Amino acid sequence: MNFSDIIKKSVVEGFAYADLSTAKILTTLVVTFVIALYIFQVYRMVTKSAFYFKSFNVSMAVISMVTAGIILAMQSSIVISLGMVGALSIVRFRTAIKDPMDLLFLFWSIGTGIICGAGLYKVAVILAVMVTLGILVLDMLPVRISPYLLIINADSRKAEAAIQAVLKEAGSSFKMKSKNLTGDGMDLILEVRAKDEGKIVDQICELPGIRSCSLLAHDGDVKV
Repeated sequence: MNFSDIIKKSVVEGFAYADLSTAKILTTLVVTFVIALYIFQVYRMVTKSAFYFKSFNVSMAVISMVTAGIILAMQSSIVISLGMVGALSIVRFRTAIKDPMDLLFLFWSIGTGIICGAGLYKVAVILAVMVTLGILVLDMLPVRISPYLLIINADSRKAEAAIQAVLKEAGSSFKMKSKNLTGDGMDLILEVRAKDEGKIVDQICELPGIRSCSLLAHDGDVKV
C-alpha cells in the first residue's frame, strides 16, 4: 500500500457516516431547550430597552436548539459538515442590532447551542451561571447619570448673563457646548447637571427675551 492509498483510505473512513442514537439527540435538545428557557428569562429581566420585543427573545432562544441540531448533524458525517459550512457561509443576516446587550445574548444563545451540540452540557451550565453573575455584577457598578442638554433660543444676546445667573442660583453645573449668534438673537446649547432640571427650564422660560427653551435627556451613562 503506497502513500496515495493511505490517503484515500483515511479520507473514505473520515467520510463514513457516524450514527447518532436517539437518546443522545433527545438529551442534547432537551438540555439545550432548558438552558434556552433560562436565557429567555434572564433577557426578559435584565433588558433595559424601552420596548420589549418578545419575538426577538423567542427567536434567540430557539436559535440555541437550531444550532445544537446543526452541530449534531455535522458530527454525523464530514460530507454533511462541509455542506453546511458552504451553505452557512452564503447566509447574510441584515437585521441591525441596536442594543449591545442584545448582541451579548445572541452570542450566548448561539454559543450554548454549539456547546450542547458538542455534548459539553456541564460547560453550558457553568457558562450560563457565570454570564448571569457577570451581567448582574457589572450592572451594579456605579455610574453617573448623563447630563441633560439645555437648548435655548433667545432674541437678545444679553440674555446669556441672565441664563447663567439662573443656573448658578440653582446650584447646577453647566458647560457651554454650542453658541450660535444671529442678527436678531442667539442659540445656546448647554450641558447641565442639576437636581431639578425641570424647574430650571421654567425659570429660564420666564426670563425676558427667551423665545424657546428645550431640555433633552440622553439614554446612556457616563463613566465615573
